Amino acid sequence: MTESDAQVPERDQSSRQGRWWRSRSVRLWVTALLCTVLATSLVSAYVMQPFLIPSGSMEGTLQVGDRVLVNRLAYRFGHDVQRGDIVVFDGAGSFSAESSDGGLLTGLLRGAAAAVGLARPAESDYVKRVIGVGGDRVSCCDAEGRIEVNGEALDEPYIYPGDKPSNVRFDIQVPEGRLWVMGDHRSDSADSRQYLGSPGGGTVPEDKVIGRVEWIGWPLGRWGSVRSDHG
Repeated sequence: MTESDAQVPERDQSSRQGRWWRSRSVRLWVTALLCTVLATSLVSAYVMQPFLIPSGSMEGTLQVGDRVLVNRLAYRFGHDVQRGDIVVFDGAGSFSAESSDGGLLTGLLRGAAAAVGLARPAESDYVKRVIGVGGDRVSCCDAEGRIEVNGEALDEPYIYPGDKPSNVRFDIQVPEGRLWVMGDHRSDSADSRQYLGSPGGGTVPEDKVIGRVEWIGWPLGRWGSVRSDHG
């Protein structure tokens, strides 16, 4: 047996060990990735959910493409939705028709992408500011063109520059357990005003609120907290 022949088994063994190591590394990476996605999905589902702003209805508070963090625990443990809060809610049945989930695979893929704020929100998800809560009488407008809640005119510094508080006149008593919501960009927002003739009179069930918008996480130049306005 030559020296060359004697080295063949060693090379084969080394090759097998290399393949085993690479295979093990791949398994470790896949496991780590799946654990990360699972942990992120659980946090997103129960604590803090990323949400991609799809339209200009909340300008200039929120811009198209902003990725915000929604606090899903904000209204747990006895805390109520307050006027001035910016909320994400499921508008199915109030702002849009009830929709199907598109199947298990579609739901899983959307959920994974939404967990890191990459997917556009579901078509029935909306972000708006709460103007009136259950029991409030909300109307527009007073002699100066301002919206009134329970007879008191609102000071709304967050309204998009140049917009009026509303070009639509309304006067509604918000049912208990429901919310009257509007976008800050009043001339570019499909909100409670647009659905006055729908069941619920344009109001949204409070139990359809997903959470309160707390932070802008991306882009970095807009990073910071999102303050509610309870004035």
